[in-house]
Amino acid sequence: MKNLFVTAFFMVAAMTYAQEKLTQNTIQGVLQGNQGQVVALAEAFSEEQYDWRPMEGVNSVAEALLHVAGGNYYLASKMGFAPPEDVDMMNLSKITGKENIIAALKKSNEFVLEKIILVEDDQFGEEVDFGFAKMNKLGGLLAIMEHNGEHKGQLIAYARSNGVTPPWSK
Repeated sequence: MKNLFVTAFFMVAAMTYAQEKLTQNTIQGVLQGNQGQVVALAEAFSEEQYDWRPMEGVNSVAEALLHVAGGNYYLASKMGFAPPEDVDMMNLSKITGKENIIAALKKSNEFVLEKIILVEDDQFGEEVDFGFAKMNKLGGLLAIMEHNGEHKGQLIAYARSNGVTPPWSK
């Protein structure tokens, strides 16, 4: 009987632990998958293709990737997470070169993944003014995830237009 009680106790404790931060862990997992595919696309483009844009006035490959990085920092900052001190938000869009752009993107990805887990369940309903909309913090986390997914789609179209096959489609 004692063994049954101890086993039941640990099962309940394990299930409770698995449910902690369920929303944050789920968003983080989906976002991490999107981020991995965006980085894979960034690596699949040639250095020369980073200047390609579908038409005048539309972001180039490089600009789209840096926009994703900037969006990660911006959305997180509105939820109270300042970008790292060595990130110059005003000059992020001026980064050049495929390797430097990929490094900036990866750094922003790691930053935002770390911050998602720091949002507590009881903060989900707190209102945040993102500048383009007022929503709660849960909406902000979902906006981070959606923003990355939106630009993954854009970059897939850019890749296909340039004869680049998304690496996971080969």
